[in-house]
Amino acid sequence: MTSRLLLVPPAIGPALREARFYDGSSSIDEPVSVTAADLPQAARVVLSPGARCRDTAKALGLRGTETAALAPLDAGRWRGRTLAEVGVTEGEALAHWLADPEHPAPGGESARDVCARVGRWLESVPEGRTVAVVEPEVVRAAVVHALGLPAGAFWRLDVAPLTATELSGRCGRWNLRLGRPLGGE
Repeated sequence: MTSRLLLVPPAIGPALREARFYDGSSSIDEPVSVTAADLPQAARVVLSPGARCRDTAKALGLRGTETAALAPLDAGRWRGRTLAEVGVTEGEALAHWLADPEHPAPGGESARDVCARVGRWLESVPEGRTVAVVEPEVVRAAVVHALGLPAGAFWRLDVAPLTATELSGRCGRWNLRLGRPLGGE
């Protein structure tokens, strides 16, 4: 049987709007115009830990379990700061982190680290349909792993809020359908 995974990034909130490194506390502040009825029925719902994903799942009418492996990329000491702030105070470190998938954020993770963590989780997804309300970087990491892309592709994938990225597969081989609006076919 096939595993089907629907990855849904959260609705817009202040942290996304401000390009702020997420610290888990920021919530969503825009209405969510779709509901669970707009999503395919799922055997299970999982969430990235944090207020944004919890609030988005609740707004969609979903009840899920927070899964540590789906945590957002750990930005270390940059957590809670905007990209612009970090660029001013630590521009060279930020540029290195964005250019080199092996280079971790100070006290945090590298793009390769998050791809490996999410990839391990992806390989454990059971058969049937799973809906995952997860941070954009988790969607990126899942796609990088599923398609066997180099970790350097991580920052090249744009993930829009409240869209559907679908992975389906079996025996470690995944197919990708990405970026459709929720509620669409």
